[in-house]
Amino acid sequence: MSLLFPVILFSQTSGKVIKVSDGDTITVLLKGNTQKKLRLAEVDCPENGQAFGKNAKQFTSSQVFGKKVTFKETSTDRYGRSIAKIYYDNDKYLSKELIKAGMGWWYYPYSKDDSLGKLQEKAQQNKIGLWQDVHAVAPWDYRKMKREQSKNKKIEAAKVQLKTKETV
Repeated sequence: MSLLFPVILFSQTSGKVIKVSDGDTITVLLKGNTQKKLRLAEVDCPENGQAFGKNAKQFTSSQVFGKKVTFKETSTDRYGRSIAKIYYDNDKYLSKELIKAGMGWWYYPYSKDDSLGKLQEKAQQNKIGLWQDVHAVAPWDYRKMKREQSKNKKIEAAKVQLKTKETV
């Protein structure tokens, strides 16, 4: 039984891209009209509210929306989404194309492919895509900043409530 798990986990599947949520998240329609949300492996694109977030989403849409893609699931993230390597147009690797176009960061903590890091360096040197912004913020830092802002707002709201109760 344990020998079957890796075969299932790394099996290749295909489907038609019916939705692009952001630069690194797509939904594919599988056989039997089943939908599957996939998070792209090895790349982290700017968030929708972040500089170049819309550009990354548009890039992903222009590459795969409405097309048949092949994907290899590699793991699952903490939100239950499948992490997958997505291939399209005769084996173009979507994560690689995003990094090459300066539309995403090489997600090095979750990647063993150093060639993606070299592509990112080249995009940075040539100021391609998000690398035009000298103050580009990595999506993981942006998300952390947003979480801290949200936490601070909750703390401030609690302080206001306490002051209101004290004056009543």
